This record gives sequence, C-alpha cells and structure tokens, in this order.
Amino acid sequence: MRKENLEKRRFIPRKTYSDSFKRMVVSEYEKGILNKDRIQEKYGIGGNSRVLSWCRKFGKLHYPIKGEIGRPMKGPQKQRIKELEKQLSDAKLKVLAYKKLISITEQEENISILKKGTAGR
Repeated sequence: MRKENLEKRRFIPRKTYSDSFKRMVVSEYEKGILNKDRIQEKYGIGGNSRVLSWCRKFGKLHYPIKGEIGRPMKGPQKQRIKELEKQLSDAKLKVLAYKKLISITEQEENISILKKGTAGR
C-alpha cells in the first residue's frame, strides 16, 4: 500500500532563482508597493517564507527573526529613531521606579535619602 502511494505522487522539482532575481524581488518588497503575498503571486514564487528569507539575506532593512513581531520600518533612520524612543521610554520608567522606591524607603525608615539642595549654593 505504501509503494502505491509513492507511485501516485508526482515529483515536482524545486525552482531555483538567480541572485539578481532575488534582489529585484526584495527591492520591490522594500519599496512597499506590494505585500509579500502579492509579490509571490506576481512572480509565481512558492513557499511561505521564501521571500522573507531572501529579504534577510539581501535586504537593506531589519527583518525580524522568528519570535520577533512586526514588519520592518522604512529607512534605517526611522528604525534608529524608534529604537532610541524605546530606550528613552524604558529609562523614564526606570527613573520613575527608583523615585517611588526612594519615596517608600524614606517614609518607612523616616530618613532622608536624597540630599536636598540649599538656596545659598
């Protein structure tokens, strides 16, 4: 029975694409005119992650690795700004947490942890 199933299957050779074709597809994808699915339809590219793997290899933008979320932003400057904004937001939260910790400690221990500035200086 197993042999019969193997005989019924048709062997379809895997398509290979040139590097120049891959770069062209990646360039078109990064311009944002068409999404991945439309590009695959347009050029007859099979597979769920083939275009994404080409983008990781040939692309100019950051493409998330498995586990990361989101589509890459347009332009490296915008990506850098977004990263810096995230770092600033995290730093602000950290400062807020430290201030709250100092406030609670001062109340519970009835001591002054931070030096208060004097008017004469």
